[in-house]
Amino acid sequence: MNNNRNILIIGGGPAGLEAAIQLQKLDYNVIVVEKSDHLGGHLAEWDRLFPDGIEAKEVLDKLLNNLVGVKYFLNTDINSINLLDNCYNAILSNGITILAKAVLIASGFELFKAERKQEFGYGVYNHVISNADLEAYFKNGKDSRVVESPSRIGFVHCVGSRDEKIGNIHCSKVCCVTAVKQACEIKEKFPNAEVFCFYIDLRMFGRGYEDLYLKAQQEYGIRFIRGRVSEVAENIKNELIIKAEDTLSGKPIQVTLDLLVLMSGIACSTGSEKLGEMLSLSKKEDGFFECKDSIYSQQLSNKKGIYYAGTCTGPKTLPDTFHEARSAAMAINMYMNKE
Repeated sequence: MNNNRNILIIGGGPAGLEAAIQLQKLDYNVIVVEKSDHLGGHLAEWDRLFPDGIEAKEVLDKLLNNLVGVKYFLNTDINSINLLDNCYNAILSNGITILAKAVLIASGFELFKAERKQEFGYGVYNHVISNADLEAYFKNGKDSRVVESPSRIGFVHCVGSRDEKIGNIHCSKVCCVTAVKQACEIKEKFPNAEVFCFYIDLRMFGRGYEDLYLKAQQEYGIRFIRGRVSEVAENIKNELIIKAEDTLSGKPIQVTLDLLVLMSGIACSTGSEKLGEMLSLSKKEDGFFECKDSIYSQQLSNKKGIYYAGTCTGPKTLPDTFHEARSAAMAINMYMNKE
């Protein structure tokens, strides 16, 4: 294998896979390193995608079918990586050493751990779940925490986002529309249930998002309550008692629910933190990698030969992630040709 044609991609999620596909087409030796036991990242764990309800499996299968000739390692971490004679020398946890002219970091994100917001009772009360838990329920049809015929279901937006107390002041960008999508889906599954969404602000910025929001109200009858949930408790019937303030009316409210879904936000991954320390990469206050500039060169790092794609630089949608991956592949190709 010609080391001068090697490109190392760290992360086998949507960004890493799409970049690998594009670089493979340009005849580079692409090596993908993925820490988990599967490719696809969070996409592999999701059921349907906003705003049109496309199956996540359909998108992932398309990526995997195009991954021809790309070498990848699963259950593998980067033990060390450093610049050596104009190439990056990476030692993997499986004992393999890779020399690569360019490195693409596509280390993705982690969902905020809902148990850190103790007032919501995740892991304490039986009928409190996360957005990821609900997506798994839609996909597999099993979760003992979801009662057979719930009459009232609630969603709490911005769990772990826009929260100074826990140090995450950023917006996770996709939580609002994900909540609306999931609220519609849960209403389809339990048409007789009342569904409530507790939100701070609804940030429905993308094409089709506002349409989905209007559909949720007009066709599904979902109620949107502007206000933070302050407390979750459980009564003797194992029902959830939700206390919040309706900031539009200025009045406190109390709702009894059979199921509460916490919309966990996007947080910087531990893998990104480790890579940042190894390569002395610049980061912003929110923990995500800092691009060379925020307008023209979002795929560039502060280090020669190191590139970014996807949510390692901050929350973004899946289409934005694919666009970044293709842009990063083009930038790497230009760099390799110059070198």
